[in-house]
Amino acid sequence: MKQPTILSYVRDLPNLLSLSGLACTVLAIYFSITGLYAAAMIGMVWAVAFDWADGLVARKLKGRTPTDAKFGGQLDVVIDIVSYGVTPAILLLSYGKFEPIFLLGAFIMMAAAAIRLSYFSTYGLAGGTKYTGLALDNNSLILVSVFLLESLVSNGVFTIILYISGVGLAILNVSEIKTPKLSGNPNNVYLLGVYTLGITAIYSFQLL
Repeated sequence: MKQPTILSYVRDLPNLLSLSGLACTVLAIYFSITGLYAAAMIGMVWAVAFDWADGLVARKLKGRTPTDAKFGGQLDVVIDIVSYGVTPAILLLSYGKFEPIFLLGAFIMMAAAAIRLSYFSTYGLAGGTKYTGLALDNNSLILVSVFLLESLVSNGVFTIILYISGVGLAILNVSEIKTPKLSGNPNNVYLLGVYTLGITAIYSFQLL
């Protein structure tokens, strides 16, 4: 059988959703670097929304082959390391004015994300139902809420809060705690939709 072309997989709807999430991630990185953090938060939460949507669509879509599923899974992993490892690390570096002390925190966050994804790719879900370690998408969902404190405390205090939050989440990512696969429950998908719209509304108001 003839091997499909690389770009033929772009026509697959779940992969299009994954790439839409990557586009949101690129915007989040851009706005983090330029210091427009409210816009970065919107990009980060929408990246999670598209990430959950691609899995939901993939499970319901008929006619996808095992190869389609394998390609989609690999694409997800690559995008996840950017969305949930690189992006929060850049956010921390940017908010810390790229001072050298923030390099350590950024490395810990990215290393934890890489190790976490490699472990999951090797062993999958524990017992077929739960993650080992905090799933990486939670990092973005939590950080966009933590960032709401930015306007309530001094810059110095929030810098410490953000640093501790980022490193703390990294530790949870590689811990042995068991967490449920939230995206597998349709009710949680609806909750994420409400959360995404709520976060978008709050930060959009800040941008006005």
